[in-house]
Amino acid sequence: MSTLILSLPPSLPGISTQYGYTLTADGHTAQRHALTEAALLPETARPGEVVAVVPIEALSWQKVQLPPGLPLGASQQTPRLRSVLDGLLEDRLLDDTAQLHFALQPGAQAGVPVWVAVCDRAWLRAHLQALEAAGRRVSRVVPEFAPGPTASGGPEVSAIGTADDPQLILCGLGADQGISVLPLTPATLALAGLGAAGSDAPPTPLRADPAVAELAERALGHPVDLHTASARALDAARSDWDLAQFDLSSTSRSRALRKAGGVLSALLYAPQWRAARWALGVLVLAHLAGLNVWAWQERQALAAKQTSLRSTFTQTFPQVQAVIAPLEQMEREMALLRQASGSFSPRDLEPMMAAAGSVLPDGRIPTGLEFTTGELRLRGLPLAPQEEPVLTTRLRAAGYTGRLDDGSLVLRAETAP
Repeated sequence: MSTLILSLPPSLPGISTQYGYTLTADGHTAQRHALTEAALLPETARPGEVVAVVPIEALSWQKVQLPPGLPLGASQQTPRLRSVLDGLLEDRLLDDTAQLHFALQPGAQAGVPVWVAVCDRAWLRAHLQALEAAGRRVSRVVPEFAPGPTASGGPEVSAIGTADDPQLILCGLGADQGISVLPLTPATLALAGLGAAGSDAPPTPLRADPAVAELAERALGHPVDLHTASARALDAARSDWDLAQFDLSSTSRSRALRKAGGVLSALLYAPQWRAARWALGVLVLAHLAGLNVWAWQERQALAAKQTSLRSTFTQTFPQVQAVIAPLEQMEREMALLRQASGSFSPRDLEPMMAAAGSVLPDGRIPTGLEFTTGELRLRGLPLAPQEEPVLTTRLRAAGYTGRLDDGSLVLRAETAP
């Protein structure tokens, strides 16, 4: 599914505000990425979605435990749940909770600790409205970095920012698997327990933005993996998070379409499904090969039957030089032989009259008859409906079909002449 991923700037939107965007067709590879104004953003192919990425500096993370029995879920984001969050977070936040937007982690459950993302409500709403005014309606809002288990299952370390303000992002560290934002210095690396040159600990993988890659390498003492802002946006868009909750939540139809599109995209392109895709491809190829072999065998069997039929016909009627339709030609030849010998065909009048006379009840005499080759109609037979099954059974034994039709008995020959 085509996806346009937009990185929201930390300032309020204005006339000249520019958004970093990444356009992808599979959710894993960037087709285009650049920085431009909202009106010049590219459009997604249908069906598609627009995903907004909230930068890490615009979010704060709080861990709370919701009261047991509190209904949760996309359809249960009621004012009651919002008031509960206001009460739990009021003493932890410097700003008034009425000015903040809250979003629960995916799969949040009451009675257990859950993460809550917090950001400025007016800032987020202003960006969503500006993008919608430019014809880019956002269907999902995701954090640039999120707490909880990482995709690799272990801690992930990233270096972002600029050369003047480099930052170190620690995800999945500690018992609560939270997020830490530290300045990128050798001291913070040592404080975080990251391996450096000369230490006994193995080098810790670190993904760095190109703008701070050289600083990160000097601080760590070993090379780092380059990870651009576009790549971070792709990673964020594949997460299960959606910050568009409560008064910013999308419709249930949009959520269902987005979920279906995400599942389809993962099945088609995600690396973890590569083995399943190969297995499915091999299975399809095996079925196609089997169908081709079966069709070839059927064609061979049909050709053998046709050859046998032609051979039988030419041996029986050697005077026929051209064999085009063996069955029809054989019928005609058999009819000629019967005419020459004076014998009757089951489709002739005499055999059909004899068959009708053998099955009619005593004293039942037709008042008229109509005959065409292969069909005999006997009129004026007052037969009861319950007598029809008996007649048809006896006629079938004689090689004919019979039915009652408006006071008439209609016989037809089942066998060819």
